[in-house]
Amino acid sequence: MNPMSSSERLPLGQFLLERGLINAADLERALASQQMAGLRLGRLLVRLGAISEDNLLPALAEHLGLSLLGEAELQAESANILRTVEMLGIPRPWFAERGLVVFEAADGALHCAARYPQDSFLQEVMSAQAQGHQLVWHLMRSRDEEWLAKLLAPQSDDGIGGDETAHLRELAEEAPVIELVNTVFAQAADENASDIHIEPEEHEFFVRLRVDGVLQTRATLPSERFAAVASRIKLIAGLDIAERRLPQDGRITLRVSGVDLDVRVSVVPGVHGESVVMRLLPKNQAEFRLDRLGLEPDHLKLFLRWAREPNGIILVTGPTGSGKSTTLYAVLSEVNDRQSKIITVEDPVEYRMRGVTQIQTQAEIGYTFGRALRAILRQDPDIIMIGEIRDLETAEIAVQSALTGHTVFSTLHTNDALSAFTRLVDMGVEPFLVASSVRAVQAQRLVRRLCPHCAKPAEMPGGIAPLLDDLRERAPGLFENAPNWRVAGGCEHCQHTGYRGRLGIYEMVDVSPDIQTAIMQRQPAHHLAALARAQGYRTLREDGLVKAWQGLTSVEEVLRVTGTSDAVAEEA
Repeated sequence: MNPMSSSERLPLGQFLLERGLINAADLERALASQQMAGLRLGRLLVRLGAISEDNLLPALAEHLGLSLLGEAELQAESANILRTVEMLGIPRPWFAERGLVVFEAADGALHCAARYPQDSFLQEVMSAQAQGHQLVWHLMRSRDEEWLAKLLAPQSDDGIGGDETAHLRELAEEAPVIELVNTVFAQAADENASDIHIEPEEHEFFVRLRVDGVLQTRATLPSERFAAVASRIKLIAGLDIAERRLPQDGRITLRVSGVDLDVRVSVVPGVHGESVVMRLLPKNQAEFRLDRLGLEPDHLKLFLRWAREPNGIILVTGPTGSGKSTTLYAVLSEVNDRQSKIITVEDPVEYRMRGVTQIQTQAEIGYTFGRALRAILRQDPDIIMIGEIRDLETAEIAVQSALTGHTVFSTLHTNDALSAFTRLVDMGVEPFLVASSVRAVQAQRLVRRLCPHCAKPAEMPGGIAPLLDDLRERAPGLFENAPNWRVAGGCEHCQHTGYRGRLGIYEMVDVSPDIQTAIMQRQPAHHLAALARAQGYRTLREDGLVKAWQGLTSVEEVLRVTGTSDAVAEEA
């Protein structure tokens, strides 16, 4: 038998419920904690005590349309299993690590028994290795994995014990390991994930993808497989595969599903092994445009004016992963008319742009932001983009550049737009220099966009009426259409999250003469907020509510992302 496709069967929880093997309360509890736990539903139900493994597995076999093989049946095939493994040419440890039994039947079919026979990776590898044999899948009990490990334990003459580095390299170059890592990259690319997290624990490790800003578990694998996977990633990233005591950073360039990716790799030692995190950066990014970032008409008009400032600093603020780089590239695309000299200083250069001189800093050889900026001032630039103002040296050069006739775009890590002025002063820049050089500040976050296939109509959530009434009074033009409140549903198009894609929410501060005076006088943040509000400023949360009014996202998502970041502005 082959595992039935998911479209042909009931969800497992409903299947077990209908057969009286679990109750509705246990199912609800398991489903509520499944994403956080990162476990398959059946395994989670066993851990919660809702059902025993002995009761679960026969039902799971029926659910999958497979037979359940017991230890006696497997032991009867011991010699056949060893012979089949040798025939396939895959190292024995690979089968033991994956809890997979393979043996050839009299009719020539290959029988495969596994704890998770529905694992697409196992199915793909065995299909590729089957050499024309028919595959018949079975379910196996987890306790039989110990017997399998003993059966397939390497003999002393297998050469497995030698030099550790050589052994790790061998593991990393095994075809199944390569296939697994490639599958992870392919799935991440298909889901437009920004990051891949590989996280080891005591008995297993998790593969998680950050999709639309939220980590989602995609695989839970036995810890025995972790060394091979981590070694493979370190090998292709140019890292020392034997070094497991110190952090390492590397880079991978690859093509997946027709997309060229630049992958930044970070490996950090942990209690149960190395945590591996990979940031995915598509090289051939779609065209960057300000009018595609989700800016409301008044914000777009304001930003287009900022982009054409003849001099001064325009700052984009927000935490890592809030879309700051995308905004900066969109601004550069707007001003890239081939009549101006545009130079960027970045770490790293995330996307290549035609008509722009892009410089990569290299701190390890002393080529810092400050040193690079001093050099490019001799390159006759009109527009300078600094990837991030990290220290006083960079801030002072940015201010100097702005005051000598250059337009400078850069980013800061602050929670809101108004905190940018305080941040620069705290770095050591004199308040009068901040006031005279900074023209504008934009803060931003990314909220998840409601899935168009499953979003549900809703009433206006309680508790937001006062904030909404105040906003509608100050900016009536944003609320000309009827409200379209919606909440997340969940379907196959959005991996049952209710969201698909992201859009930006923004707050913008245009530095007026009154705000300049307040900065020079070191006025507190709430005073700056009152001045900004008088000229049309709205907070991140308020801009998010505009998007929720339009039905683009949910109020719940806006509140999740903004948290307490608007507290100062809302006190004004």
